[in-house]
Order: sequence, then C-alpha cells, then structure tokens
Amino acid sequence: MKLNKLTYFSTVLLLSSSLISCEDFLDKEPPSYAVPEDYYLAEDQLQAVANKFYSDGLLPSHGNWSYGTFGTDNNTDNQAGFTADNKYTTGQWKVSLENGNWAWTNIRNINYSLNTILNNYEAGKISGSDTNIRQYIGEIYFFRAYCYFDMLQKWGDLPIIKEALPDNNEILVAANQRSPRNEVARFIIEDLDNAIAYMTDNFDAKKNRLSSDVAQLLKSRVALFEASWLRYFNNTPFVPNGEGWPGKAKDYNANYQFPSGSIESEIEYFYTIAAESAEEVAGKYKGRLTQNTGLVPQSESDPENPYFSMFGNTDMSGFPDVLLWREYSEGLGITNNIEIAVEKGNYGVGLTRSMVQGFVMADGKPIYASHNGFTFNDESLANVRKNADPRLFIFLKEPYQINMFKNMDSQKDHGVEIEPYPSILTSDGENGYSTGYSIRKGGTFDKAQTGNGAGYTGSITFRATEALLNYMEAQYELTKNLSSGHILEYWKAIRTAAGFKGIAIDPQTTIAATDISQEKLDWGSYSAGEQLTDPVLYNIRRERRCELMAEGLRWMDLIRWRALDQMIDEPYFVEGFHLWNTEMQNWYDANALIADGSSAATVSSPSLSEYYRPYQKNMTSGNLFKDGYTWHMAHYLQPLPIKQFQLTSSDNASPELSPLYQNPYWPTTADMPAEK
Repeated sequence: MKLNKLTYFSTVLLLSSSLISCEDFLDKEPPSYAVPEDYYLAEDQLQAVANKFYSDGLLPSHGNWSYGTFGTDNNTDNQAGFTADNKYTTGQWKVSLENGNWAWTNIRNINYSLNTILNNYEAGKISGSDTNIRQYIGEIYFFRAYCYFDMLQKWGDLPIIKEALPDNNEILVAANQRSPRNEVARFIIEDLDNAIAYMTDNFDAKKNRLSSDVAQLLKSRVALFEASWLRYFNNTPFVPNGEGWPGKAKDYNANYQFPSGSIESEIEYFYTIAAESAEEVAGKYKGRLTQNTGLVPQSESDPENPYFSMFGNTDMSGFPDVLLWREYSEGLGITNNIEIAVEKGNYGVGLTRSMVQGFVMADGKPIYASHNGFTFNDESLANVRKNADPRLFIFLKEPYQINMFKNMDSQKDHGVEIEPYPSILTSDGENGYSTGYSIRKGGTFDKAQTGNGAGYTGSITFRATEALLNYMEAQYELTKNLSSGHILEYWKAIRTAAGFKGIAIDPQTTIAATDISQEKLDWGSYSAGEQLTDPVLYNIRRERRCELMAEGLRWMDLIRWRALDQMIDEPYFVEGFHLWNTEMQNWYDANALIADGSSAATVSSPSLSEYYRPYQKNMTSGNLFKDGYTWHMAHYLQPLPIKQFQLTSSDNASPELSPLYQNPYWPTTADMPAEK
C-alpha cells in the first residue's frame, strides 16, 4: 500500500487559486483555467486533494492558544468561560445582513473535486493502486457528509447541492431551494454509505486517516441527531409539516410527504439506522475500550493510567478505541497549548457545578442518594474528588497536585509544577480560573510540552466509545426496554472501562437511586421544557454526558433533545465551585473577595448563592446576564442572512420573492432579534 507520511492534516498546496470563495449564491464553479487539464488523473493527486480537506480544518482538532477541542463545550451546562454567550439573553443575537456562517465554499470545493474524480475513475483514467484511489474517493465523500452535518445542526433545512454549480444566474437561484431537514440527513447518510463502500478497513495503521469505522460512527451520530430532533420538535415549525413550518409556504415544499409515510415512521427509520450503524462499530470495540485505573500519576514511579494517557498522548495509534486522531509535531511547527492549559486555568474553561454534580459517586449512585460509609461533600476540591466517579476523580484538578514530573531538565518554561488554588479573582486568559473547577483532561505531566505555543500532544477526533453510547440511546428510544439488544452489555462495558467496580458497573444501581426532580441543574434532564419521567432514558443521557465530558458534543446533544425550553420562563444561573462558607473561601485574601455587585466586584455575592457564579459578579445594569440565562425558541437554529434573500429574489430586494425561507421565529429584516 502506498502511503505518504501524513501528520494527520498535512499541509498540501492544492488548487489555491481555484478554490476562492464566491460571495454570491451558493458559490460558483472554479474557473477552468485554474486547474491543470491533467490533474485528478493520478493516485498521488487524489491523495493531495484529500489531504487538503484534512488540512482545511473541516474536522475538529486542537488550535493554539486555547484548550483545543476540550474547550468546545463552553457555553453549555457543562462548561463556562469568563464571558457568557449572547444566545442566552434577549435582543443580542440578531439577523445579519451579510453571509455570516452561511458559507458554501467547502461544499463547492468538495463537489468540484469529487465529481471530477468520479468521472475520471469511471472512465478508467486515474493511474495507480485501485485500493488507494478508492480510499481517497471515500474520504472525500466523508468530508462532504461531515460538512453537511455541521450545516444541518446550524440551519436545519438546506439546499442539497451535489454538483459544482455553473456561473448561471437562473441555475444558481433555483439551487437555493431548501430541502426538508430529514431529506438532508438522508443525503448525508447516503454519502457516508458511499464513503464506507469506497474506504478500506485499516488503511492507515496509525489512524491519521479516515476509515470505514469512522464513517459508520458518524452515520450513527447523524441518524441519532435527526431521529431525536424529529421526536422532540414534533408538531413545531422546526420539523417538516409541523405547525408553522416555514417551508410549507414555498411551492416546492407545499405538498411534501415523508419518504417513510409519516414523521413517526421517519423517527423510527433514523433511530434504526443509528442503532444498526452504531452496533457495527460497538461490536468491534466493546471489549477493547481503554481502561481507567483510577490513578492520577504523581511521579515517574507511578504506573501509567491508560485511560488518562489516551487523551494527552503524542502517539494515539496504540489505543484501540481511538479511531481517528490528529498528530502534532514540534519539528514541523504544528503545535498546541494543551499541556499549558491543563497546568493553568484551561484558558478560561471551567467545569460547572452542574457538570461536577452530574457525575455519580464511586458506588454508582447519584450524589444525593444514600451511600454506605460516606456522604457527598463539596466544601473542598479534595472532598469533591473523594468517592467520586473514577472519571471525575482523574480529570478534576485539586490544589497541591503535581502537574509535571517528566523531563524536568527541559528548558520549557510555561508550566506550573504544583497546582495552585484556583485563581478566580482574575480574568486573565492564560492564568485565570473561570469557575474554580478546572480540568486535567488532555494532560501529560511533561515539562517538555510546556513551551509557549509549542506543545505537541495529539487530538482525538473520533473514539469508539461514542458508538456504544449512540447504540444505547437509539435502541432504548426504539424499544423503551433496558434489556433490549445490547443496551446493558454496552453500558456495563463503558462503566467497566471507566473504572467502576462491583455493583456500580450495573447501571440499574444508578437508575434505582435516581430522583429526576433533583437533577434540575442538568439540562439533559429536560425535553420540550419538561423534566423527563423515565429514569432509564435520563441516565443514558447522563452516562453520555459524563463519558464525553469536554469532547465537544454537548451542544449537539442539547439541541437535538430540545433541552433548553425550560429557560424561556425560568432563568438558569451558571455556578462553579462551593466558595462561600467553606474552607475554599479561606484560600483567598478576604479583602480581595469583593462581592458588592459593583463593576469592581471580583466574586459573586453569598446572598445569591454559596456557589461561585461567574456571570453575577457585576450586578449593574450593564451586565446582560445578571438575572441568569434565558432562552428563545428561535435560537435552536441560526438565522439566514438577509443578503441571501436579496441575491436570490427576482427584484433583488424582497425576501418573499426568494426561493429561500427564514428559520422559525427569525425575522427577514437585518439587525433584528428573534421574535420568539
């Protein structure tokens, strides 16, 4: 097999002049002169095309001067930064005039490359190994699916564009017709099926390239997303044919019928695909999940904890359940700052009280349940970690822990050897602690990784455990039977790998001890504004939340569950650690704890809560979040920019004359907030 060494998303100069974004419509076909006539005719050229899509940042990976992918769950109930997101207040998120995120460049570029390659391949014009050629074709199919899925989460209904469009106004305008979201999901799944058919298992032993397992995993993610969206938004404007669905006003969607006959059948269709594709991956890896020993190494003599090391290793190829990862290189200047983030304040990323208390205890029971020999106590970080879920125990930092003990002769100088008290009194991006709860996920204890902007730990893009979680949820949503299929088998496999022992491995221990009314801090306990009544379903969501903490999937889960409605009527207050009336209060100079609600305040007032509230320090009128988070239904989707309506309208002015339609509860006037 011919493989050029690839540092996951290697930099390849490819058609740079031809892939220039066009602002109008859905982007136009690249000019013919920009591509050599003999391109797309050799295996190495196809590899260069595929490599370019890796290097373009289509897939999530660590950026520099940040906590990388571990910070992506900021602005959810899991994690909070120094500043809140405007989507949680009224009147600040507005319809834009310009294109904003309505960007089709990646889709256009992929279509152009894919269509050209397929035409040449079918004509037998491409030289080289057929196995390799097919692998690269499969990868490009995957990239189109991934880009479309990203857009589906943002926009819902979308134009389905399979070709690089010609520079023809009539064709471009017509192409803006939005297909119902479930049809978009079906198209994505079709692309992933093609990717699976073309790609080869174990093509890249290092797992820096896509594989059929990755495509199957994404297929399960897409299907689960769409199934749950259709279920929880049923009978609303957010689903095709729901009451007030804006697509109904357009002739091309006016008589739309679900391919399966009804929305209920469509929901079942997607849940079934989610379960089946997840099982394809889960069945391979259920007995090969990386094991958490429950140990946080504190010296060179301590044994390694494989589960801990998996997230911060420089070479992740040896972990069976890591399906795709990005490799970094100090020598090539492809670096990140993950270790510095871990040894300081995570670059303004902190766990919330909700996230910390969402974990069960080591006995498998929620924090409020009756425990044998101990009670939950959060009056110090040491106490929070004591008797905790083994995953929380290893990933929640505690003062006086040793942050680095490897390569101590290194000259790198941005590390912090001993973990300090969390610095909540500063909003300094590098050193401040946003909630008091800081994260060790991705850490290495390696001083050589603490050069300023010069770390080179890998970045996990997909891991197999998600497949087990996807299966559990999809199968349970289909059957409402905990004993159905492999639900219990997979759940116990996850718990075992997580480090639980004895009865705590059995999720029924957790389910029996769950009181959902005490889980109100967890947004995942809600759908459509009401708390769940099914403790099994809730705990499937809980397990997913805890296992995937800080891995960038929380927002996707929250919106597909419709888990934010409750904040329309009842504000939500983001809280961090238990500051007031605990020993942790004494960590700080009393004179520095200014809690008067002024613009100069450094902490939130104990009269509001004993828990630190990062967005309620300043209680003056200038703080948009002083009264907590609020929500608007429109905010489940992004608004289409007005420029697109103007460009596609027959008079270049009137939105109603465009084939496009605005998303629910967003106006068709620029610089206006949501209507509901």
